[in-house]
Amino acid sequence: MKLIVGLGNPGPQYAGTRHNVGFDVVDILAKRWGANLSAEKFHGWFDLAAFAGERVGLMKPTTFMNRSGQAVMAAGRFYKLELPDLLVITDDLALPVGRIRMRAGGSAGSHNGLQDLINRLGSEEFCRLRLGIGAAVGDGASYVLGRFPPEEEEVMAIVRVRSAEAAESWVTNGPERTMSMFNGDVIPTS
Repeated sequence: MKLIVGLGNPGPQYAGTRHNVGFDVVDILAKRWGANLSAEKFHGWFDLAAFAGERVGLMKPTTFMNRSGQAVMAAGRFYKLELPDLLVITDDLALPVGRIRMRAGGSAGSHNGLQDLINRLGSEEFCRLRLGIGAAVGDGASYVLGRFPPEEEEVMAIVRVRSAEAAESWVTNGPERTMSMFNGDVIPTS
């Protein structure tokens, strides 16, 4: 079994914000795989799905971004998951809009949700798929909780779908092959 977790904040006021792109990608996967994320379990909206012969848990933590590790730990303990079976999908200020990057491990950088996961799991060695939201303009908190302007939203609509494809590849091909296939600009820059 594998677990794919999209990071974000619960509540309609956060829907569509830069910080919730992880939720958005998990919603795409749930729709593709026929999962229902309306039930709350393990401190998150959760359902099991099947993809390519693999059981995959899909989760959107309801603990708010900075306590995402609580939900992941609860599901991970219940299903006795190993770290290589975890994929976390999140926003990233260090990547420009239009770029995605999968990594098999590494630090949290300035991302509090990833830092909480690392602290609770006791390891940085889990896969993460980061979607670029661009460098903060002004106050960082206001920026990540803001929405994309229309021209960036057009790009992000494509990025979200491409990121869902990368998550599917992670399930079937593993991280190394997925990195070689998906890391980089989703929409080529001139």
